[in-house]
Amino acid sequence: MFVPKEETTEKRSGIARNQVNWTRYRPGQITGHYESFFQRANHPSRPLAFWIRYTIFTPEKRPEEALGELWAIYFDGETGNHVAVKKEIPFRQCTFKTSEFFVNVADSSLEPGKLRGSAVSGSHAISWDLAFGGEEEPLFLLPLRSYAGRLPKAKALVGLPMATYNGSISVDGTNIEIVNWTGSQNHNWGVKHTDHYAWGQVAGFDNHPDSFLEVISARFKVGPLWTPFMTLLVLRHKGEEIALNGLIQSMRAKASISYFNWSFESETRRIGLEGVVSARREDFAGLKYYNPPGGIKYCLNSKIASCELKIIYKQSNTVDSLSCRHRAAFEILTDDQQHGVAIRD
Repeated sequence: MFVPKEETTEKRSGIARNQVNWTRYRPGQITGHYESFFQRANHPSRPLAFWIRYTIFTPEKRPEEALGELWAIYFDGETGNHVAVKKEIPFRQCTFKTSEFFVNVADSSLEPGKLRGSAVSGSHAISWDLAFGGEEEPLFLLPLRSYAGRLPKAKALVGLPMATYNGSISVDGTNIEIVNWTGSQNHNWGVKHTDHYAWGQVAGFDNHPDSFLEVISARFKVGPLWTPFMTLLVLRHKGEEIALNGLIQSMRAKASISYFNWSFESETRRIGLEGVVSARREDFAGLKYYNPPGGIKYCLNSKIASCELKIIYKQSNTVDSLSCRHRAAFEILTDDQQHGVAIRD
């Protein structure tokens, strides 16, 4: 178990460990907002995965148009047939509690240790009845003080890293038994989506099954100009949490994103991390995300990507190499439509 090292900073930030999954949205607020609680997990050995997302969306200055969104994708890397569904309902038919972990979108619910629900899109249908659990402490991708501030405008954390899922999922009438699939329970929110990013996560590498990686490379548009990529990462490995997520550190890090390969590097005087996340074009599902200020962002979503990560311990001049073939989460958020991934409504 990982013990938090910044307890006083955490208290100042106003984020207690038991509040990581409390909803930040306040019904009727004028400020645009999105907020998602998502779970994802991988089969222990096969290229199979699921992603389920309970979401609030409200456009800026139009709180009466707030929506609840329910998403689900089942990734089958053996057949290449990935099934994606989405349901939208008025927010008044949803419950997102602000003082406990409880979400309900129509008849689909999420609470500590379990989630149930269903969604239909066109000819596709996915339903789920899952239990999850784990002993890991929440993981904060941002420095703790950032969660209480206005910046960045998009925030993310992992409520339960290394979560284990059991139960069943039905995909277009075929029942799939979920037995000890490993993944994570996650929470993110903000007043607008980040302009362009690549996000990755590994809940157990093939050769280091207890290690967990959370990483993002993001850039922002300022008028007609783009900033360089900033990269934040947190790695839990061999009982240590390596957090290279400070502002200056993220600006010094390097990243390169090209469809569909992403490389990143970040280092301190003590340690260096070098990683590559990649997937085939056909391993992605393309989704439309509403942006609170207006417009649409495109999310290229895969949960069966590969990852290679090198940890360089400078003082001892040793290296750990971590890898997984099809257990990595890999998402790209972009305005670009020239990527060749079919976008699903």
